[in-house]
Amino acid sequence: MAPRFQPVKGTRDFYPEEMSVRTWLFSAMRETSRLFGYVEYEGPYLEPLELYAAKSGEELVKEQTFRLTDRGGRELALRPELTPTLARMVAERQQGLAKPLRWFSIGPMWRYEQPQKGRTREFFQWNADLLGPESPRADAEIVAIAAEFFRRVGLSPKEIQIRVNDRRFAEAELRAIGIGDDRKGAAFRAIDRKDKMKPEAWRESCAASGLSADESRGIEEYVSRKDGAERSEDLGALVDAASDLGAGDYVRVDHGIVRGLDYYTGTVFEARDPESRFRAILGGGRYDNLVEVVGGERLSGVGFAAGDVVIDILLRELGKIPDLPASPAAALVAVLDEESYPHAARAAAAIRSGGVAAELFAGGARLEKQLQYAAKKRIPVVVFVGPDEAARGVATVRRLDSKEERIVPIAELTEAIRRA
Repeated sequence: MAPRFQPVKGTRDFYPEEMSVRTWLFSAMRETSRLFGYVEYEGPYLEPLELYAAKSGEELVKEQTFRLTDRGGRELALRPELTPTLARMVAERQQGLAKPLRWFSIGPMWRYEQPQKGRTREFFQWNADLLGPESPRADAEIVAIAAEFFRRVGLSPKEIQIRVNDRRFAEAELRAIGIGDDRKGAAFRAIDRKDKMKPEAWRESCAASGLSADESRGIEEYVSRKDGAERSEDLGALVDAASDLGAGDYVRVDHGIVRGLDYYTGTVFEARDPESRFRAILGGGRYDNLVEVVGGERLSGVGFAAGDVVIDILLRELGKIPDLPASPAAALVAVLDEESYPHAARAAAAIRSGGVAAELFAGGARLEKQLQYAAKKRIPVVVFVGPDEAARGVATVRRLDSKEERIVPIAELTEAIRRA
């Protein structure tokens, strides 16, 4: 017996029913992006490892990146994120690009993490970025794109929140409790881990990072504050602009949001369910130096990335996945017998030429079996063309739900199916 192969750990098979959900989800992402005037781009799946080492952060490069060496000895990576690729592409043609840039992409990423609920090693990610404007209003536009997407897939502000913060404000607060730039990274990592660990384990991890007990308490007090929009001019302006753009109901300030990637320089945000039962559904922020780091001129940017895994889980748990058809076909053209096949094939071709999807039944099954097949795939209409009907240039069109039948000229089949 031949061996049975399993998918690689952390990857997923997409059978047609799962693929239909993925297509629906990606369509909502594309439609939302285009609604705001964003254009689609794509980059390579393989990049030089040093592209991520430049600014993404040590943990991502050393622990989470799928690394390989080509035959020339160069270290490469399966892309774990897309923003460094975006920065590289912009830097390469920076002078010829009309700014501001509004770009989006949907494609696969890879991270070597421990697979668990809401986390896989291969996943798809929607990225939306605005490059050029250096303003909280630009940040608000990116937040508004996320909010519009949530509306499109049926998630209300009671079911999803976009939690915003500003790293510049966080740095000022950390300096006020005695944490300087030399330990800023350790403090940010501590803030990022705070809601992921039990309190005692979190304090132990702070101590292991070189933070004193007083500094840890100061971080806890900072994270718990609710007055960021009043005390930070940029946060206040972002919240106001998001409200003007119709996204205000989704937005709230949360000082526990700092994001783990090193290239963020200002606004940061994450979208989560209110009880934080799941990992972040979407996350992003402002990066003002990344294009410069990869060889271009300084160009500010803000954007987000949304993975498909957690959003899929949340939508399923909340019953938001629509009842998607099992087949794109509006009609099944039945094959009554061997003699009828050419007539059925010509009828299917006529239907398709009018822009309507039609399946031509394959195989020699009885008509009852073909009707059962159409019902199982929820194809609403079945078309029959026997020899007598073919001689008269007509076909029978039957609605499966009502069993209503009509005799229709072959030339009018497409319109009859549309009206059925």
